[in-house]
Amino acid sequence: MTWMTLFRRAAIIVIAAGAGALPAELAAQTPNPFDAPRVSKSGSYLAARHAGAQRDASTAAAYYRAALKADPKNSELLERTFLAVLTDGEVEEAARLAERLIQSDRGHRIARLVLGVRGIKTKQYPAARQHLAQSVRGPIADLTATLLTAWTLHGAGETKGAIEAIDRLTGPEWYAIFKELHAGLIQDLANNKKEAGIRLERAHKLDPNALRAVEAYARWASRHGPKGEALKVYQAFDKVLPRHPLVTEAMAELGEGKKLRPLVASIPTGAAEVLYGLGASIGRQGGEDLALVYLQLSLYLVPEHALALLSLADLHESMKKPALAIKVYERVPKNSPLRRNAEIQLGINYDSLDRTDEARAHLEKLIADNRDDLEAIMALGNILRGRKKFTECADIYSKGIATIGAPSRPNWTIFYFRGICYERSKQWSKAEADLKKALELYPDQPHVLNYLGYSWVDQGVHLDEGMRMIRRAVEQRPDDGYIVDSLGWAYYRLGDYNEAVRHLERAVELKPEDPTINDHLGDAYWKVGRTLEAGFQWSHARELKPEPDELAKIEEKLRSGLPDDTASAAERLKRAGSGGG
Repeated sequence: MTWMTLFRRAAIIVIAAGAGALPAELAAQTPNPFDAPRVSKSGSYLAARHAGAQRDASTAAAYYRAALKADPKNSELLERTFLAVLTDGEVEEAARLAERLIQSDRGHRIARLVLGVRGIKTKQYPAARQHLAQSVRGPIADLTATLLTAWTLHGAGETKGAIEAIDRLTGPEWYAIFKELHAGLIQDLANNKKEAGIRLERAHKLDPNALRAVEAYARWASRHGPKGEALKVYQAFDKVLPRHPLVTEAMAELGEGKKLRPLVASIPTGAAEVLYGLGASIGRQGGEDLALVYLQLSLYLVPEHALALLSLADLHESMKKPALAIKVYERVPKNSPLRRNAEIQLGINYDSLDRTDEARAHLEKLIADNRDDLEAIMALGNILRGRKKFTECADIYSKGIATIGAPSRPNWTIFYFRGICYERSKQWSKAEADLKKALELYPDQPHVLNYLGYSWVDQGVHLDEGMRMIRRAVEQRPDDGYIVDSLGWAYYRLGDYNEAVRHLERAVELKPEDPTINDHLGDAYWKVGRTLEAGFQWSHARELKPEPDELAKIEEKLRSGLPDDTASAAERLKRAGSGGG
């Protein structure tokens, strides 16, 4: 992953627009892409569109191939097949399709980029530059082409021209760190020690928390900089983002008196670094489709690039494709310092696929191998908490807390999560102590303020302080429907039903599909005499699939209204037809 957040939202390549619901006879064919050749051309096209809308690039590619085979001169099919194949990581095939594509669309930017990257891989640098020159148009494309072109110039022995090409490029402010970083990496690979140091130090100063800028400068400094400079750079980063595996490994090597290798050792790895850095940043800004292209091209150049693999897997997770994420995490080299991170994420993704027993066994093995691995412990605790095994998750979080010497601000989450598990397993005194500890570590943290404040109000204790906490949480998170719901429900518990209605209506606006919030608003409406609207909210809450115990309560309210209300009020609800018996 990358910590550079320098981009505005990137433009997205629309690989496949939603095709809508497929006819039943066609939908039945879509799960098995190996059947694609037996589907009609139009059927293959619709199946591919459907798969693309579901972010299933592999199936989309299979059906587009079949459709294109049936209609090889169709330019739209050619482009869609090219993009599906590319995002599926089949870059060599994508390059062959790109050659066909540019015959009809000479300025196709992504096709030219792919052919340029293939030229870098095959060391055909002049051809690569020709393609890259025709791939430019827009801030991201211009920066990509310029940096890749610079690496091809260095590969051809024209280091001076490479640096001049980078320096000539003008553009948005966020260009600067990429320009300085890659100029420095090229100079470092060329063994121009002084010039490399100047550029890499500039990149580091532009963003001391950008991992690759930190690594590039610290690695140079370990070989050519002032004594202790490299360790100082890593230690400063470690204070902001503790225990990053790459940083931890580098500091250990420095402690042994070793000098660190340059970040980039060849032209392909330099070009892969361009594509990885930009792809990871674009993905974190919402440009998933373009990020997929860049990361796949980076991995085409350097298949074992661990950070690119993690970024690609993370992208699949953000698109809610855990099965694809698992396949990528499994590719992280076993000798990489990042392999353990990949193993933890594998466990999390097993759970996302409802393979919870497998997830648990996987994480328990990791913890058994290293009982101080707080990340693995947190991952297992979070899975158990999500599965509502509250007593067990409290025990797991306790193991994590035992690994912490002196808790600091970043540790607030584990106390908060254990507090939730204690509260849900009816161990309030322990829960209260943990929630207070979380606030001690992170004063004014809105989620903790909300949880502890509401718990107090719900129990009828520390009412003034509890309400103050909830209001403060809402001030910080005014658009968080769950926190706004807490405020409304706290007013309800205190008997201020009009104020409860005001805040709960706002909460429903923010989270209209949450059954609990709709149920709460129904209760508040009932209390202020708006019984027709109460019935509507309860009916809506029922449709939103609440938990079984909550569903039973909602159905009872739909039959009889709230307890302690007059029978006539309940009758009015029944006559309105808002609920069912």
